[in-house]
Amino acid sequence: MGQSATDTNHTRHHEIPPAKLQIRLKRILKATFVFILHQWLLIGQGVVCILAYYFPDVAKHGGVIRSEYSILYGAMALIFFISGLSIPRQKLFLHLLNWRLHVLVQVFSFLFIPTVMLAIVHIILAGDPHGRIDRALLAGYIFTACIPTTIASNVVMTRSASGDEAAALVEVLIANLLGPFITAAWTVTVLPDTPEFAPWRNGDGDLKDMYRNVFKQLGLSVLLPLVVGQLVRWTCPERTAQVLQKYHIPKIGTVARFLSAGFAGAQQIFKRISPEETIAVCFCGPAKSTALGIPLLYAMWTQVDLFTKAKTSVPVLLYTTEQICVAHFFVHVFLRWHRSVHEKSEVGGDDGQVNGVV
Repeated sequence: MGQSATDTNHTRHHEIPPAKLQIRLKRILKATFVFILHQWLLIGQGVVCILAYYFPDVAKHGGVIRSEYSILYGAMALIFFISGLSIPRQKLFLHLLNWRLHVLVQVFSFLFIPTVMLAIVHIILAGDPHGRIDRALLAGYIFTACIPTTIASNVVMTRSASGDEAAALVEVLIANLLGPFITAAWTVTVLPDTPEFAPWRNGDGDLKDMYRNVFKQLGLSVLLPLVVGQLVRWTCPERTAQVLQKYHIPKIGTVARFLSAGFAGAQQIFKRISPEETIAVCFCGPAKSTALGIPLLYAMWTQVDLFTKAKTSVPVLLYTTEQICVAHFFVHVFLRWHRSVHEKSEVGGDDGQVNGVV
């Protein structure tokens, strides 16, 4: 009897009061809501994909919203106009001269990624002598590895992760100016020298129209809005800063995503770069551009039938979709890393300098 009374008292002692239980439940619900809210980019992308599946005529080329103008020009122009408003021109000029950063990003994008992809393709070829895996897909993966980095998402993701937005902006401009000339020749060069890949090694397409369209888009949707934003910032610096801060204008660039110094010797290549530049490199290096990749693919291989070209384009679409999802999660990783680096530097260093990574 005494033991039973003791057990009852013990149970009552460990019972959670209703008020505390309610508070704990509210905290759990709040944490869940905040987590879901932070995933709005992925959720939004999923919603857009579903809407595109059920309403394909809305955003297709020549569709209801005329996406070839409203998205490729309008949305991208908005992103780079905001970047022009936000970035000091001195910082842009500094990164234009940052040749170490140029070498790091462009070598990673045009040399390292194609090398890795080519190794993977050769492993697949060695393990699939009977051709069960469509060679058009393998050619598409090699082509994807050779196209330049994407434009808008790199800038948006770098900004969201507290990286160096100016560095990302300069690197994507350089990559997309070089890409139309490098990608075609580089793809044909690294394709396996076997009869299976002969249709793609003998590309004879006329690239003049593609070059004209690409540079027209870069000029109107990237360079012009950037220059206009810089002019507005230069003429009204204080007012521009107030408006950007008050209305959280840089966040609009993320929504629109849907719809360093002179020559000083070879040893300077291995000099450490800042954490902010590191974040920009991590986003710009492995990313690839659908906006340039798809037009270039269709322009390069005019002699290949439409169905084969469509299969070749599948890796481009898959890679660029997956990179947005992966980059979204890495935004949070880089935010924590950036915060911890600065906290350590503030605690451990008297000079306030922050060391980056190679």
